[in-house]
Amino acid sequence: MPSGGFRVLHLVRPFLSILPEVQTAERKVPFREKVLYTVISLFIFLVCSQLPLYGIHSATGADPFYWMRVILASNRGTVMELGITPIVTSGLVMQLLAGSKIIEVDNSVREDRALLNGAQKLLGVLITIGEAVAYVLSGMYGDIRDLGAGNAILIIVQLFFAGIIVICLDELLQKGYGLGSGISLFIATNICESIIWKAFSPTTINSGRGAEFEGAVIALFHLLITRTDKVRALREAFYRQNLPNVTNLLATVLVFLIVIYFQGFRVVLPVRSKNARGQQGSYPIKLFYTSNMPIILQSALVSNLYFISQLLYRRYSGNFLINLLGKWKESEYSSSGQFVPVGGLVYYITPPSSLAEMAANPFHALFYLTFMLTACALFSKTWIEVSGSSARDVAKQLKEQQMVMPGHRESNLQKELNRYIPTAAAFGGMCIGALTVMADFMGAIGSGTGILLAVTIIYQYFETFEKERASELGFFGF
Repeated sequence: MPSGGFRVLHLVRPFLSILPEVQTAERKVPFREKVLYTVISLFIFLVCSQLPLYGIHSATGADPFYWMRVILASNRGTVMELGITPIVTSGLVMQLLAGSKIIEVDNSVREDRALLNGAQKLLGVLITIGEAVAYVLSGMYGDIRDLGAGNAILIIVQLFFAGIIVICLDELLQKGYGLGSGISLFIATNICESIIWKAFSPTTINSGRGAEFEGAVIALFHLLITRTDKVRALREAFYRQNLPNVTNLLATVLVFLIVIYFQGFRVVLPVRSKNARGQQGSYPIKLFYTSNMPIILQSALVSNLYFISQLLYRRYSGNFLINLLGKWKESEYSSSGQFVPVGGLVYYITPPSSLAEMAANPFHALFYLTFMLTACALFSKTWIEVSGSSARDVAKQLKEQQMVMPGHRESNLQKELNRYIPTAAAFGGMCIGALTVMADFMGAIGSGTGILLAVTIIYQYFETFEKERASELGFFGF
Protein backbone atom coordinates (compact mmCIF):
# COMPACT_ATOMS: atom_id res chain seq x y z
CA MET A 1 0.00 0.00 0.00
CA PRO A 2 2.62 2.66 0.95
CA SER A 3 4.03 2.95 -2.57
CA GLY A 4 0.57 3.84 -3.91
CA GLY A 5 -0.04 6.26 -1.06
CA PHE A 6 3.28 8.03 -1.52
CA ARG A 7 2.49 8.79 -5.15
CA VAL A 8 -0.34 11.08 -4.03
CA LEU A 9 2.11 13.21 -2.09
CA HIS A 10 4.67 13.10 -4.90
CA LEU A 11 2.23 15.01 -7.10
CA VAL A 12 3.08 18.05 -4.99
CA ARG A 13 6.81 17.89 -5.74
CA PRO A 14 6.84 20.02 -8.94
CA PHE A 15 4.97 22.81 -7.11
CA LEU A 16 7.39 23.01 -4.18
CA SER A 17 9.78 25.28 -6.06
CA ILE A 18 7.13 27.92 -6.83
CA LEU A 19 5.33 27.95 -3.46
CA PRO A 20 6.43 30.77 -1.14
CA GLU A 21 8.50 29.35 1.68
CA VAL A 22 10.11 30.58 4.87
CA GLN A 23 13.40 28.81 5.62
CA THR A 24 13.63 27.12 9.02
CA ALA A 25 15.75 29.09 11.47
CA GLU A 26 19.35 27.84 11.21
CA ARG A 27 20.47 29.41 14.50
CA LYS A 28 18.69 29.67 17.80
CA VAL A 29 16.65 32.86 17.60
CA PRO A 30 17.04 34.89 20.82
CA PHE A 31 13.92 35.46 22.89
CA ARG A 32 13.75 39.24 22.31
CA GLU A 33 14.03 38.72 18.57
CA LYS A 34 11.17 36.22 18.69
CA VAL A 35 8.98 38.73 20.48
CA LEU A 36 9.93 41.34 17.87
CA TYR A 37 9.03 39.02 14.96
CA THR A 38 5.72 38.17 16.62
CA VAL A 39 4.83 41.83 17.13
CA ILE A 40 5.75 42.74 13.52
CA SER A 41 3.60 39.87 12.18
CA LEU A 42 0.71 41.06 14.30
CA PHE A 43 1.19 44.62 13.06
CA ILE A 44 1.07 43.49 9.40
CA PHE A 45 -2.10 41.52 10.12
CA LEU A 46 -3.79 44.49 11.84
CA VAL A 47 -2.89 46.86 9.01
CA CYS A 48 -4.38 44.39 6.49
CA SER A 49 -7.53 44.15 8.64
CA GLN A 50 -8.10 47.90 8.26
CA LEU A 51 -7.04 48.29 4.62
CA PRO A 52 -10.18 48.55 2.45
CA LEU A 53 -10.29 46.54 -0.77
CA TYR A 54 -9.72 48.69 -3.83
CA GLY A 55 -12.40 48.55 -6.53
CA ILE A 56 -15.43 47.36 -4.59
CA HIS A 57 -18.79 49.07 -5.11
CA SER A 58 -20.41 48.19 -1.83
CA ALA A 59 -19.75 45.95 1.12
CA THR A 60 -23.23 46.45 2.54
CA GLY A 61 -26.15 44.06 2.41
CA ALA A 62 -26.41 40.86 4.39
CA ASP A 63 -23.10 39.29 5.34
CA PRO A 64 -23.44 35.50 5.12
CA PHE A 65 -20.26 35.00 7.16
CA TYR A 66 -21.31 37.29 10.00
CA TRP A 67 -21.27 34.42 12.49
CA MET A 68 -17.79 33.25 11.54
CA ARG A 69 -15.97 36.57 11.46
CA VAL A 70 -14.60 36.46 15.01
CA ILE A 71 -13.27 32.93 14.81
CA LEU A 72 -11.83 33.28 11.32
CA ALA A 73 -10.08 36.56 12.12
CA SER A 74 -11.56 38.21 9.05
CA ASN A 75 -12.81 41.72 8.53
CA ARG A 76 -15.62 42.71 6.16
CA GLY A 77 -14.70 44.69 3.05
CA THR A 78 -10.98 44.77 3.84
CA VAL A 79 -7.97 42.97 2.41
CA MET A 80 -8.35 40.48 5.30
CA GLU A 81 -11.80 39.47 4.04
CA LEU A 82 -10.81 35.78 3.99
CA GLY A 83 -8.90 35.93 7.29
CA ILE A 84 -7.40 32.56 8.14
CA THR A 85 -10.16 30.51 6.46
CA PRO A 86 -7.84 29.08 3.76
CA ILE A 87 -5.17 27.96 6.26
CA VAL A 88 -7.66 26.43 8.71
CA THR A 89 -9.61 24.63 6.00
CA SER A 90 -6.53 23.23 4.25
CA GLY A 91 -5.07 22.21 7.62
CA LEU A 92 -8.26 20.36 8.57
CA VAL A 93 -8.51 18.60 5.21
CA MET A 94 -4.87 17.46 5.35
CA GLN A 95 -5.21 16.28 8.98
CA LEU A 96 -8.28 14.24 8.05
CA LEU A 97 -6.64 12.73 4.96
CA ALA A 98 -3.45 11.83 6.84
CA GLY A 99 -5.35 10.64 9.94
CA SER A 100 -7.70 8.39 7.97
CA LYS A 101 -4.64 7.01 6.10
CA ILE A 102 -5.93 8.10 2.67
CA ILE A 103 -2.56 9.80 2.26
CA GLU A 104 0.31 7.77 3.72
CA VAL A 105 2.68 10.03 5.62
CA ASP A 106 5.69 8.83 7.54
CA ASN A 107 6.42 11.62 9.99
CA SER A 108 9.91 10.31 10.71
CA VAL A 109 10.99 10.93 7.08
CA ARG A 110 12.01 14.52 6.48
CA GLU A 111 10.96 14.58 2.82
CA ASP A 112 7.48 13.36 3.72
CA ARG A 113 7.02 16.14 6.23
CA ALA A 114 8.14 18.71 3.66
CA LEU A 115 5.75 17.26 1.06
CA LEU A 116 2.84 17.26 3.51
CA ASN A 117 3.55 20.91 4.38
CA GLY A 118 3.80 21.72 0.70
CA ALA A 119 0.50 19.97 -0.03
CA GLN A 120 -1.19 21.86 2.78
CA LYS A 121 0.18 25.17 1.51
CA LEU A 122 -0.81 24.42 -2.09
CA LEU A 123 -4.33 23.55 -0.95
CA GLY A 124 -4.43 26.78 1.07
CA VAL A 125 -3.45 28.81 -2.01
CA LEU A 126 -6.07 27.06 -4.16
CA ILE A 127 -8.78 27.62 -1.52
CA THR A 128 -7.78 31.31 -1.37
CA ILE A 129 -8.25 31.68 -5.13
CA GLY A 130 -11.50 29.67 -5.06
CA GLU A 131 -12.99 31.73 -2.24
CA ALA A 132 -11.91 35.05 -3.76
CA VAL A 133 -13.56 34.14 -7.07
CA ALA A 134 -16.71 32.90 -5.29
CA TYR A 135 -16.97 36.11 -3.24
CA VAL A 136 -16.72 38.33 -6.31
CA LEU A 137 -19.12 36.24 -8.44
CA SER A 138 -21.73 35.97 -5.70
CA GLY A 139 -22.03 39.76 -5.78
CA MET A 140 -20.76 40.43 -2.28
CA TYR A 141 -19.00 43.59 -3.49
CA GLY A 142 -21.76 44.79 -5.77
CA ASP A 143 -23.19 43.40 -8.98
CA ILE A 144 -20.53 41.84 -11.20
CA ARG A 145 -21.85 43.80 -14.23
CA ASP A 146 -21.32 47.11 -12.41
CA LEU A 147 -17.84 46.11 -11.23
CA GLY A 148 -16.55 45.23 -14.67
CA ALA A 149 -13.88 42.65 -15.46
CA GLY A 150 -10.91 44.85 -14.49
CA ASN A 151 -12.16 45.56 -10.97
CA ALA A 152 -13.27 41.97 -10.43
CA ILE A 153 -9.81 40.68 -11.32
CA LEU A 154 -8.21 43.37 -9.15
CA ILE A 155 -10.25 42.31 -6.11
CA ILE A 156 -9.36 38.64 -6.66
CA VAL A 157 -5.65 39.55 -6.91
CA GLN A 158 -5.81 41.58 -3.66
CA LEU A 159 -7.51 38.75 -1.77
CA PHE A 160 -5.03 36.26 -3.22
CA PHE A 161 -1.98 38.23 -2.07
CA ALA A 162 -3.49 38.78 1.37
CA GLY A 163 -3.97 34.99 1.61
CA ILE A 164 -0.32 34.42 0.67
CA ILE A 165 0.80 36.98 3.30
CA VAL A 166 -1.20 35.18 6.02
CA ILE A 167 0.25 31.79 4.99
CA CYS A 168 3.79 33.23 5.11
CA LEU A 169 3.30 34.97 8.46
CA ASP A 170 1.94 31.76 9.96
CA GLU A 171 4.92 29.82 8.64
CA LEU A 172 7.37 32.48 9.84
CA LEU A 173 6.10 32.16 13.42
CA GLN A 174 5.95 28.37 13.34
CA LYS A 175 9.43 27.85 11.92
CA GLY A 176 11.11 29.16 15.03
CA TYR A 177 11.30 32.91 14.38
CA GLY A 178 8.34 33.84 16.55
CA LEU A 179 6.18 32.53 19.37
CA GLY A 180 3.20 30.20 18.84
CA SER A 181 1.40 30.04 15.52
CA GLY A 182 -0.02 32.77 13.31
CA ILE A 183 -3.49 31.27 13.35
CA SER A 184 -3.78 31.42 17.15
CA LEU A 185 -2.24 34.88 17.29
CA PHE A 186 -4.68 36.34 14.76
CA ILE A 187 -7.76 34.71 16.31
CA ALA A 188 -6.85 35.92 19.80
CA THR A 189 -6.10 39.45 18.59
CA ASN A 190 -9.36 39.65 16.69
CA ILE A 191 -11.40 38.53 19.70
CA CYS A 192 -9.63 40.81 22.17
CA GLU A 193 -10.06 43.69 19.72
CA SER A 194 -13.83 43.10 19.58
CA ILE A 195 -14.09 42.84 23.39
CA ILE A 196 -12.12 46.06 23.95
CA TRP A 197 -14.09 47.83 21.22
CA LYS A 198 -17.40 46.83 22.79
CA ALA A 199 -16.20 48.04 26.18
CA PHE A 200 -14.71 51.39 25.14
CA SER A 201 -16.16 52.20 21.71
CA PRO A 202 -16.85 55.95 21.39
CA THR A 203 -19.30 55.61 18.47
CA THR A 204 -22.90 56.65 19.14
CA ILE A 205 -25.94 54.67 18.07
CA ASN A 206 -29.51 55.88 18.07
CA SER A 207 -31.93 53.06 18.86
CA GLY A 208 -34.96 55.18 19.68
CA ARG A 209 -33.92 56.29 23.19
CA GLY A 210 -31.72 59.15 22.07
CA ALA A 211 -28.05 58.81 21.16
CA GLU A 212 -26.17 56.21 23.20
CA PHE A 213 -22.52 55.22 23.27
CA GLU A 214 -21.75 51.73 21.98
CA GLY A 215 -18.98 51.00 24.49
CA ALA A 216 -20.33 49.66 27.78
CA VAL A 217 -17.88 51.52 30.04
CA ILE A 218 -18.21 54.85 28.23
CA ALA A 219 -22.01 54.47 28.27
CA LEU A 220 -21.92 53.89 32.05
CA PHE A 221 -20.09 57.18 32.71
CA HIS A 222 -22.11 59.04 30.11
CA LEU A 223 -25.42 57.92 31.66
CA LEU A 224 -24.25 58.68 35.20
CA ILE A 225 -23.18 62.20 34.22
CA THR A 226 -26.17 63.12 32.05
CA ARG A 227 -29.09 61.49 33.93
CA THR A 228 -30.51 63.03 37.09
CA ASP A 229 -31.96 59.74 38.39
CA LYS A 230 -28.69 57.91 39.19
CA VAL A 231 -30.31 54.58 40.14
CA ARG A 232 -32.14 54.38 36.83
CA ALA A 233 -28.97 55.42 35.00
CA LEU A 234 -27.07 52.58 36.68
CA ARG A 235 -29.83 50.10 35.89
CA GLU A 236 -29.79 51.12 32.24
CA ALA A 237 -25.99 50.90 32.01
CA PHE A 238 -26.09 47.40 33.50
CA TYR A 239 -29.08 45.98 31.64
CA ARG A 240 -29.63 47.89 28.41
CA GLN A 241 -30.78 45.66 25.55
CA ASN A 242 -29.22 45.28 22.07
CA LEU A 243 -26.04 47.15 22.98
CA PRO A 244 -23.11 45.94 25.11
CA ASN A 245 -23.87 46.59 28.80
CA VAL A 246 -21.80 46.42 31.97
CA THR A 247 -23.24 43.02 32.96
CA ASN A 248 -21.93 41.57 29.69
CA LEU A 249 -18.51 42.99 30.46
CA LEU A 250 -18.48 41.47 33.97
CA ALA A 251 -19.66 38.12 32.54
CA THR A 252 -16.73 38.23 30.10
CA VAL A 253 -14.24 38.79 32.92
CA LEU A 254 -15.81 35.98 34.97
CA VAL A 255 -15.57 33.49 32.08
CA PHE A 256 -11.93 34.50 31.56
CA LEU A 257 -11.13 33.71 35.20
CA ILE A 258 -13.02 30.38 35.22
CA VAL A 259 -11.25 29.16 32.08
CA ILE A 260 -7.84 30.10 33.50
CA TYR A 261 -8.71 28.22 36.70
CA PHE A 262 -9.69 25.11 34.69
CA GLN A 263 -6.48 25.27 32.65
CA GLY A 264 -4.56 24.09 35.71
CA PHE A 265 -6.43 20.77 36.03
CA ARG A 266 -4.24 17.86 34.97
CA VAL A 267 -3.23 14.29 35.81
CA VAL A 268 0.54 13.80 35.93
CA LEU A 269 1.76 10.31 35.12
CA PRO A 270 5.31 9.48 36.33
CA VAL A 271 7.65 8.09 33.63
CA ARG A 272 11.33 7.24 33.78
CA SER A 273 14.01 6.53 31.22
CA LYS A 274 15.03 2.93 30.59
CA ASN A 275 18.60 3.84 29.67
CA ALA A 276 19.64 6.61 32.05
CA ARG A 277 19.21 5.34 35.59
CA GLY A 278 17.36 7.53 38.04
CA GLN A 279 16.13 9.95 35.38
CA GLN A 280 12.54 10.70 36.40
CA GLY A 281 10.12 12.53 34.17
CA SER A 282 6.42 13.19 34.05
CA TYR A 283 3.77 13.12 31.34
CA PRO A 284 0.95 15.58 32.12
CA ILE A 285 -2.53 14.93 30.73
CA LYS A 286 -4.56 18.13 30.90
CA LEU A 287 -8.30 18.33 31.40
CA PHE A 288 -8.38 20.46 28.22
CA TYR A 289 -6.51 17.69 26.43
CA THR A 290 -7.55 18.77 22.94
CA SER A 291 -7.35 22.46 23.89
CA ASN A 292 -9.61 24.62 21.72
CA MET A 293 -9.87 22.25 18.75
CA PRO A 294 -13.41 20.95 19.48
CA ILE A 295 -14.69 24.51 19.61
CA ILE A 296 -13.06 25.50 16.32
CA LEU A 297 -14.53 22.39 14.63
CA GLN A 298 -17.95 22.89 16.18
CA SER A 299 -18.12 26.54 15.13
CA ALA A 300 -16.94 25.69 11.62
CA LEU A 301 -19.79 23.16 11.38
CA VAL A 302 -22.40 25.58 12.71
CA SER A 303 -21.32 28.51 10.57
CA ASN A 304 -21.41 26.36 7.44
CA LEU A 305 -24.94 25.29 8.39
CA TYR A 306 -25.90 28.95 8.83
CA PHE A 307 -24.41 29.86 5.50
CA ILE A 308 -26.19 27.06 3.56
CA SER A 309 -29.50 27.57 5.37
CA GLN A 310 -29.47 31.32 4.69
CA LEU A 311 -28.77 30.88 0.99
CA LEU A 312 -31.51 28.24 0.61
CA TYR A 313 -34.05 30.21 2.62
CA ARG A 314 -33.57 33.29 0.46
CA ARG A 315 -34.26 31.30 -2.70
CA TYR A 316 -36.91 28.79 -1.58
CA SER A 317 -38.54 30.14 1.57
CA GLY A 318 -41.79 28.26 0.86
CA ASN A 319 -40.24 24.78 0.94
CA PHE A 320 -41.15 22.71 4.02
CA LEU A 321 -37.76 20.96 4.35
CA ILE A 322 -35.82 24.19 4.03
CA ASN A 323 -38.00 25.76 6.73
CA LEU A 324 -37.18 22.76 8.92
CA LEU A 325 -33.48 23.53 8.47
CA GLY A 326 -33.96 27.20 9.33
CA LYS A 327 -36.16 30.28 9.01
CA TRP A 328 -34.49 33.69 8.86
CA LYS A 329 -35.62 37.26 9.20
CA GLU A 330 -33.84 40.59 9.07
CA SER A 331 -32.66 41.83 12.46
CA GLU A 332 -34.43 45.02 13.57
CA TYR A 333 -31.35 46.58 15.13
CA SER A 334 -28.72 46.11 12.48
CA SER A 335 -28.06 48.76 9.89
CA SER A 336 -26.58 46.35 7.35
CA GLY A 337 -29.62 44.09 7.02
CA GLN A 338 -28.17 41.27 9.11
CA PHE A 339 -30.33 38.14 9.06
CA VAL A 340 -31.06 36.25 12.29
CA PRO A 341 -32.51 32.74 12.60
CA VAL A 342 -36.07 32.61 13.99
CA GLY A 343 -37.06 28.98 13.48
CA GLY A 344 -36.01 25.51 12.40
CA LEU A 345 -32.90 23.56 13.38
CA VAL A 346 -30.56 26.53 12.91
CA TYR A 347 -32.54 28.55 15.45
CA TYR A 348 -32.18 25.80 18.06
CA ILE A 349 -28.40 25.59 17.71
CA THR A 350 -28.07 29.38 18.12
CA PRO A 351 -27.51 30.52 21.72
CA PRO A 352 -30.53 32.24 23.35
CA SER A 353 -29.83 35.96 23.35
CA SER A 354 -30.96 36.71 26.91
CA LEU A 355 -32.28 35.22 30.15
CA ALA A 356 -35.74 36.50 29.26
CA GLU A 357 -35.66 34.52 26.03
CA MET A 358 -34.52 31.42 27.94
CA ALA A 359 -37.49 31.72 30.29
CA ALA A 360 -39.86 32.21 27.35
CA ASN A 361 -38.51 29.22 25.44
CA PRO A 362 -36.81 26.71 27.80
CA PHE A 363 -36.76 23.99 25.11
CA HIS A 364 -34.49 26.16 22.95
CA ALA A 365 -32.01 26.59 25.81
CA LEU A 366 -32.07 22.85 26.62
CA PHE A 367 -31.61 21.82 23.00
CA TYR A 368 -28.71 24.25 22.59
CA LEU A 369 -27.03 22.95 25.76
CA THR A 370 -27.36 19.29 24.72
CA PHE A 371 -26.17 20.04 21.20
CA MET A 372 -23.09 21.94 22.39
CA LEU A 373 -22.05 19.31 24.95
CA THR A 374 -22.45 16.33 22.61
CA ALA A 375 -20.85 18.09 19.62
CA CYS A 376 -17.81 19.20 21.63
CA ALA A 377 -17.33 15.80 23.28
CA LEU A 378 -17.62 13.96 19.94
CA PHE A 379 -15.32 16.35 18.08
CA SER A 380 -12.84 16.09 20.91
CA LYS A 381 -12.83 12.27 20.75
CA THR A 382 -12.48 12.15 16.97
CA TRP A 383 -9.79 14.81 17.03
CA ILE A 384 -7.42 12.76 19.23
CA GLU A 385 -7.70 9.88 16.75
CA VAL A 386 -7.07 12.12 13.74
CA SER A 387 -4.31 14.33 15.13
CA GLY A 388 -2.21 11.49 16.54
CA SER A 389 -2.61 12.20 20.23
CA SER A 390 -4.63 9.11 21.21
CA ALA A 391 -3.44 6.66 23.87
CA ARG A 392 -1.97 4.35 21.21
CA ASP A 393 0.09 7.15 19.64
CA VAL A 394 1.32 8.49 22.98
CA ALA A 395 2.35 4.99 24.11
CA LYS A 396 4.28 4.60 20.86
CA GLN A 397 6.02 7.96 21.35
CA LEU A 398 7.02 7.10 24.92
CA LYS A 399 8.36 3.72 23.75
CA GLU A 400 10.42 5.40 21.03
CA GLN A 401 11.91 7.70 23.66
CA GLN A 402 12.68 4.63 25.79
CA MET A 403 10.40 5.78 28.58
CA VAL A 404 8.50 3.42 30.89
CA MET A 405 6.04 3.90 33.73
CA PRO A 406 7.38 2.70 37.08
CA GLY A 407 5.41 -0.30 38.36
CA HIS A 408 3.88 -1.11 34.95
CA ARG A 409 4.99 -3.53 32.27
CA GLU A 410 5.73 -2.05 28.87
CA SER A 411 2.75 -3.79 27.31
CA ASN A 412 0.47 -2.13 29.89
CA LEU A 413 1.50 1.39 28.95
CA GLN A 414 -1.27 1.85 26.42
CA LYS A 415 -3.84 0.38 28.81
CA GLU A 416 -2.77 2.79 31.55
CA LEU A 417 -2.91 5.79 29.19
CA ASN A 418 -6.30 4.59 27.93
CA ARG A 419 -7.68 5.10 31.43
CA TYR A 420 -7.01 8.84 31.18
CA ILE A 421 -6.69 10.13 27.62
CA PRO A 422 -10.14 9.33 26.09
CA THR A 423 -11.83 10.48 29.31
CA ALA A 424 -9.80 13.69 29.40
CA ALA A 425 -10.65 14.33 25.75
CA ALA A 426 -14.40 13.69 26.01
CA PHE A 427 -14.88 15.26 29.43
CA GLY A 428 -12.58 18.19 28.57
CA GLY A 429 -14.56 18.69 25.36
CA MET A 430 -17.79 18.71 27.35
CA CYS A 431 -16.37 21.21 29.86
CA ILE A 432 -15.34 23.47 27.00
CA GLY A 433 -18.87 23.15 25.57
CA ALA A 434 -20.41 23.89 28.99
CA LEU A 435 -18.21 26.97 29.47
CA THR A 436 -19.19 28.25 26.02
CA VAL A 437 -22.87 27.76 26.85
CA MET A 438 -22.43 29.49 30.20
CA ALA A 439 -20.73 32.46 28.56
CA ASP A 440 -23.51 32.68 25.97
CA PHE A 441 -26.28 32.45 28.57
CA MET A 442 -24.69 35.18 30.68
CA GLY A 443 -24.34 37.33 27.56
CA ALA A 444 -20.57 37.69 27.65
CA ILE A 445 -19.14 39.95 24.95
CA GLY A 446 -17.71 38.26 21.88
CA SER A 447 -19.67 34.96 22.21
CA GLY A 448 -18.67 32.05 24.43
CA THR A 449 -16.71 30.43 21.61
CA GLY A 450 -14.64 33.53 21.04
CA ILE A 451 -13.77 34.09 24.68
CA LEU A 452 -12.81 30.47 25.13
CA LEU A 453 -10.50 30.55 22.12
CA ALA A 454 -8.95 33.81 23.29
CA VAL A 455 -8.26 32.55 26.82
CA THR A 456 -6.84 29.17 25.77
CA ILE A 457 -4.61 30.86 23.19
CA ILE A 458 -3.39 33.57 25.56
CA TYR A 459 -2.71 30.90 28.18
CA GLN A 460 -0.67 28.86 25.68
CA TYR A 461 1.29 32.01 24.86
CA PHE A 462 1.91 32.62 28.52
CA GLU A 463 3.26 29.04 28.90
CA THR A 464 5.50 29.41 25.82
CA PHE A 465 6.73 32.74 27.15
CA GLU A 466 7.65 31.23 30.52
CA LYS A 467 9.36 28.24 28.89
CA GLU A 468 11.39 30.43 26.52
CA ARG A 469 12.41 32.79 29.30
CA ALA A 470 13.40 29.98 31.64
CA SER A 471 15.44 28.16 29.01
CA GLU A 472 17.29 31.30 27.98
CA LEU A 473 17.95 33.03 31.26
CA GLY A 474 18.05 30.16 33.74
CA PHE A 475 15.34 31.82 35.84
CA PHE A 476 16.99 35.22 36.26
CA GLY A 477 14.14 37.34 34.91
CA PHE A 478 14.56 39.69 31.97
